[in-house]
This record gives sequence, C-alpha cells and structure tokens, in this order.
Amino acid sequence: MRALRSEVWKLRTARLPWGLLGVTIALTLLHQLLFDSNAGGTGHASIASLATRTGQSQAITAPGELLLLATVVGVIIASGEFRHRTATTTYLAIPNRAQVLGAKLGAAAAIGLVFGFAGAATATCVGLAFIAGGGHPVGLGAATILRYAVGAAIGSAVLAAGGVAVGTLIRSQVGAIIAVFVWGFVVEQSVGGIYSDAQRYLPDTAAAAMAGSKLGDAKSPLPFAAALVLLSAVVAALAVVAARTTLEADIT
Repeated sequence: MRALRSEVWKLRTARLPWGLLGVTIALTLLHQLLFDSNAGGTGHASIASLATRTGQSQAITAPGELLLLATVVGVIIASGEFRHRTATTTYLAIPNRAQVLGAKLGAAAAIGLVFGFAGAATATCVGLAFIAGGGHPVGLGAATILRYAVGAAIGSAVLAAGGVAVGTLIRSQVGAIIAVFVWGFVVEQSVGGIYSDAQRYLPDTAAAAMAGSKLGDAKSPLPFAAALVLLSAVVAALAVVAARTTLEADIT
C-alpha cells in the first residue's frame, strides 16, 4: 500500500500524464468530428449512415488512438524512473522491486480507467449530437452505450498496465513508446492485412473489441470476456518477463 500511495502521489503531481489526457480528449474529439460528419460517405474510411444501427455504433465508439495513448501513459509511469534516474531512490525506499512493479501496474490501471472513460464520454457525446442533429432516432439502447464506455475504460486500464510492463522491460522511454506505436500501427495492421482471421487475437484489436470498435481488417471481433482474458494474459506475461529480467538487473 505504501508503494501504491507513492505511485498515486507521483501521478497527481506530474504534469505529463494529465497533459496527455488532454491530448487524448482533443484527438478523440477531432477523430469523431471528422468521421461522424462524413457518415454514409463513399470514402474507404467512412462510417455507415447514422440512420443505421451500424453507423450509430461506429459514431459513438472510442477510436483506437485512445487505447494506444493509454498504453503510452503506462510506459511513461515505468520508464520515467529510469529516464530521470529516480529508480535507484525508489528501490532504496522500497527494496522489494516486485512491490514497486505491482504498485505501478495498479496506478497505471487507475489512470487508464480515467483515459478510457474520458475518451468514451467524448466519443459518445459527439456521436449522439450528430445522430440527433441528423434527425435520426437513436437505435442503440442505454445498456449498449454503457457497455461500449465500460469496455473502453477497462481496455484502456489493462493496456496502461501493459505499458508499465513494456516500459519496465525496455527502460528507454523513447524506445518503449516507439515500440508501442510500431506494434499498434505497423505490426497489428500488417498482420490484419495478411491474416485477417488472426488479427482479432492481437492485444490492441482485442481491446478495441471491448470498446465496441474494430481495428484494421479484423472480421469478427472477440466477445467481451474472451478479449479481456486474452488482454490480461498478455499483460501478465509481459509483467512476469519484466520482473524476471529488468527488476533483477543492476540499474546503477
């Protein structure tokens, strides 16, 4: 608990995570405005008409960029210790490095929830505004809208914890952030383009499925529970690898 309180205090006083939250909300707003205003268009990236249930679902779901930025927050929480050379002080105060890693995972998951709910609320408000502005009746039930928001929040929380594992494993903040974006924009999209049936088993695509959206060419997203189990297993595996390598290494 002492380690967790310390990590929460660091998050409360640091400006970068909250600045990144503002960027996330702004990007989500821009993304939704661009896509929702062109609903029913003929472009490759256009969403379906807002008169349809499919179009309305696409209009209110949080974009994949939200999930990547939540992962980046986790990377910053972990790798910031090595970048600013405060890891030694942290480990002297709390010699059990596994406890420190667990506290960072918990703190990252908490702020990931904030990112997810903020992004989902932004996307939902913009989408519903366009639906109402177009004179279309809302075809989605309140339970469905809430499920998308909760899925975005939980997916962001688990990915933020995954970012901690990646940041602890790689240690270089820039390198870890690059790895996150390369995985999200290159690896998963490339796999989806070649093996579309396999893409749904990749972590970012599974998290997007929890939020009610689809990444790349994934044809049939995983069910909510299956996506959560898969995502949690990937994060747990990364955390174990980080604990067995970086946490046992000399960081001085």
